[in-house]
Amino acid sequence: MRKWMVLLFSILIVIFIFLLGMKYIFPHDKLVHDSEQEGLNEQIVLKFSHVVAENTPKGLAAKKFADIVYKKSDGKIRVEIFPNGMLYSDIEEINALKENKVQIIAPSTSKLGSLSSKWGVLDLPFAFPNYEAVQKGLNGKIGHLLLQSLEKDQMKGLAYWTNGFKQFTSNKGPIIFPNDIKGQTFRIMQSQVLKSQFDQLDAKSIQQAFDITFQSLQSGEIDGEENTLSNIYSKKFYNLQRYLTISNHGYLGYVVLMDQSFWNKQSEQTQQILTEAMAETTAWNQQQAEKLNEEQLQLIRKKSSIQIHELTDEERKVWTKKLYPLYDKLAPIIGKDLVEEMKKLRDQYDH
Repeated sequence: MRKWMVLLFSILIVIFIFLLGMKYIFPHDKLVHDSEQEGLNEQIVLKFSHVVAENTPKGLAAKKFADIVYKKSDGKIRVEIFPNGMLYSDIEEINALKENKVQIIAPSTSKLGSLSSKWGVLDLPFAFPNYEAVQKGLNGKIGHLLLQSLEKDQMKGLAYWTNGFKQFTSNKGPIIFPNDIKGQTFRIMQSQVLKSQFDQLDAKSIQQAFDITFQSLQSGEIDGEENTLSNIYSKKFYNLQRYLTISNHGYLGYVVLMDQSFWNKQSEQTQQILTEAMAETTAWNQQQAEKLNEEQLQLIRKKSSIQIHELTDEERKVWTKKLYPLYDKLAPIIGKDLVEEMKKLRDQYDH
């Protein structure tokens, strides 16, 4: 009986192997069609790396851009957002773009000083008296000349995005007049113009990546920093600083960049979709940046005990008298024509 069972089992195995082989040699059933997988194979995926939080003007604009691109392309183009320096710091991201490790970045204009000293014109103190002046400058001759300067590095500037105006925070007393900042140590972005500004104020500056600023404040390595209200709020710098001065002494904005060779490889249709989506996003960003900074100032007031001082017109005049000599001092480095254009724009709006 046992022999018969072994024989039967062996026969069944042979039949199973035979049928299995027949299925592969003469397949009767079609493979299941996975339309989603086919779509993914056709999909263009662009990595967008930036270093600020998602609830900031840049973070929100990046998200909106990705949404518009996805809709306009019917899902054929997907922009993946990596905020908060998840992939690269603000010091590393330009090289990452050149090496095609990411396809889109939006560095602060200050960072682009490493490519051309012309970008320092946007770091000049009190250059833009208001948001209207910012848009007039970036959409006019100044902005055009700056984007042109990127061509030698094979960079394509897609748009200017605005964050807002920079303010001072500190732990060493209220900053009302220039002498109040003397001797303090401040974190700044990588910019020779910003360093010159703090030298003019007899303060020490440390050029650090944005993503370690919180740690530097917490450890006491630095006394303060300069930033927009949205960055001060989103990174919770207000929890580590005792004093905040609404000074609007500098502008902080971004340039959305792609590598030119990568851009050239895209189809005309893809380029058109990205261009249209960027235009829509930029218009939205310009409307939202000022509003968001004001809303987050109110949240800072509500959530913290930080002491806030807003410069009066008379106090502002003391600051500009101290800092305006930098325009002529730095003109040979930045470019005399650009500095003169900025002076004209500044004087046009500075009433």
